[in-house]
Amino acid sequence: MDIEKLRADRPALIAHLRRVTAELRVDILEMLCESKSGHPGASLSSIDLIAALFYAKMRFRPEQPEWPDRDRFVLSKGHGVPALYAVLAHFGVIGREELKTLRKHGSRLQGHPANRLCPGMEASTGSLGQGLSVAQGLALASRLDGDRFRVYCMIGDGESQVGQIWEAAMSAPKFALDHLCVLADYNQGQNDKLVREVMPTLEPAADKWRAFNWHVVEIDGHDIAHILGALDEAERTKGKPTLILARTIKGKGVSFMELNMKYHGVAPSPEETQRAIAEIRGRAS
Repeated sequence: MDIEKLRADRPALIAHLRRVTAELRVDILEMLCESKSGHPGASLSSIDLIAALFYAKMRFRPEQPEWPDRDRFVLSKGHGVPALYAVLAHFGVIGREELKTLRKHGSRLQGHPANRLCPGMEASTGSLGQGLSVAQGLALASRLDGDRFRVYCMIGDGESQVGQIWEAAMSAPKFALDHLCVLADYNQGQNDKLVREVMPTLEPAADKWRAFNWHVVEIDGHDIAHILGALDEAERTKGKPTLILARTIKGKGVSFMELNMKYHGVAPSPEETQRAIAEIRGRAS
């Protein structure tokens, strides 16, 4: 696969990503079923964003994960890491067979990112709210080195109830970190309730981030063209960091999982997995 050639042909890239994200959803479901634990809701809601980022923007070398000039991606909502594992396996950073070891004893693929175990993990996350601070630190390090790399960070809407998110949100614009881009996976759900039931005052989220002097782009987080356009806009923005507020659906792609809080942290059974895969493949054909 010639990634640079694909990036130069936007219609072909969009068509390719629509096919690939269906495959990645299958990978996610199969690894969660095998592990008998994990978080399907957050993984399925974020996969379009993560796949588009890696295909369209991330500067990285699959054969050299520690390349110093690589762009960094911090998955602050660490429970959604099966989506990242699936993308890394797709690019050959980790083996596809290794996906079957998710959450097993001795595996590099833990239930949350472990940066000393698995390549492609820029930070160990899972304690919600901390990843954006880590990403800001990486962006400051890049600034000291002459803005050698961009930094991307994914946060969640449930996670955005944590105060540390807003401490980082206040400080990043102070340093004019225009090479920092946050992808907010606003999938509407958390643990066992809808976000609007737990913390209705999170909205209007876009206005809050703008008030903190972020450049904000609101998109449909499952529309590949919207995602790519927002990533382009973030790259063009100067003088302030960018927040891409992606309106998504928890469990996207599987009808019986969508906005069903049962599947926040419960892996599908073998029967549910086969039913879900058939639905995804039927829609993609």
